[in-house]
Amino acid sequence: MTAENKITIIDLHKSLRDKNVLEGINLDVRKGEILSIIGKSGSGKSVLLKHIIGIFKPDRGDIIIDGIQYTGSSEKERISIESRIGILFQGAALFDSMNIYDNIAFGMRRKKISEEEIGKQIPEILRQVGLKDVEDKMPSELSGGMQKRAGLARSIAIRPEIMLYDEPTTGVDPITGGAVDRLIVDMRNTYGITSVVVTHDIKSACRISDRIAMLHNGRIIFNGSPEEIKKTTNPYVQQLIEGKAHGPINIS
Repeated sequence: MTAENKITIIDLHKSLRDKNVLEGINLDVRKGEILSIIGKSGSGKSVLLKHIIGIFKPDRGDIIIDGIQYTGSSEKERISIESRIGILFQGAALFDSMNIYDNIAFGMRRKKISEEEIGKQIPEILRQVGLKDVEDKMPSELSGGMQKRAGLARSIAIRPEIMLYDEPTTGVDPITGGAVDRLIVDMRNTYGITSVVVTHDIKSACRISDRIAMLHNGRIIFNGSPEEIKKTTNPYVQQLIEGKAHGPINIS
């Protein structure tokens, strides 16, 4: 591991319901880069993300974040690490009972930011994600794309050093998906955020990523730039890129 790595995953193993889901994952995420993790449904993408979030504990292996051993860390260390991480879940995961203002303020209040400062920051945070005059609206009053933007606003309000995105373009139209892609890149460029994006959207991954890693049968079978993935002769990667039902990967 070098000082340039924000996240380092070493020989990570996980079994669920007697099935080996992750079988020796080795992966690093460099400071300030956008790394996309791709793979067919059931390949272990979300399981890997849940290990980085801390929802799952590995059967074997280590995760190191900012030079701190995340796996097996003390509660104090774990809280310190998790305070640096923002998450955008697939469905935005906004609190239905709170308006957009209170959704965004939630994490800020937990960090003991004053109400005066929260009131000053929220309009600017919303502007950064392309939203205006939605503070008093409930999540149900927003479109799916606007909910994703509001979810991103809530995540970046705590000024995370690391952002984890779970299928950020799922369930939105191509135009909105492109806007979400631009937001991910803008957040990295503006704040230097290190980003991990779990996605099945190959076009999105190629647009936003510095590197792309592909999971197959619990292992990383490709790790390279968007230019390199387009040129690869790996038949598993080619099948996923081309979206073919027939090939080395069983899609059924």
